[in-house]
Amino acid sequence: MLSHALSSSRYIMLVAVIGALVSSLALIFYEAIVLARGVVEVIRERTVSPEASKVLAIRLVEAVDVFLIAITVYITGLGLYALFIDDSLSLPRWLEVHELEDLKRSLLSLVIVVLAVLFLRQVMAWEGGYDIAGLGAALALVIVALTAFLIRTGKHS
Repeated sequence: MLSHALSSSRYIMLVAVIGALVSSLALIFYEAIVLARGVVEVIRERTVSPEASKVLAIRLVEAVDVFLIAITVYITGLGLYALFIDDSLSLPRWLEVHELEDLKRSLLSLVIVVLAVLFLRQVMAWEGGYDIAGLGAALALVIVALTAFLIRTGKHS
């Protein structure tokens, strides 16, 4: 009886799975609305200038950043489902999760990309007023550490 109760307790992870999937959808739709408003605003202003293109480019990079975060949350939800509920989901090979290490590698790979996009966003918005090299160096150190961890775990994603 206790073993059945403990075995069934894994279904509590459905709360995290559903939360992750709903959060991912919310982020995607919210950012799509923000992006659409930004494009409409640029079109409505009818301004064609280097400044306007820079503003639009920054908005696009910021949208990509939010979409990548949503993808990370989505992959987390799928991974938790595969790990705790049912690992027979029909997923592309690169998205399959059979152990916690698979989920960590996928998440860390996406974190590296999000950090790179974060730096790109800062570079695009940079007006020379603060030390962007310090931010770049800090992000580079984090990316190197995460990449080293991925390589050390043996399956670089």
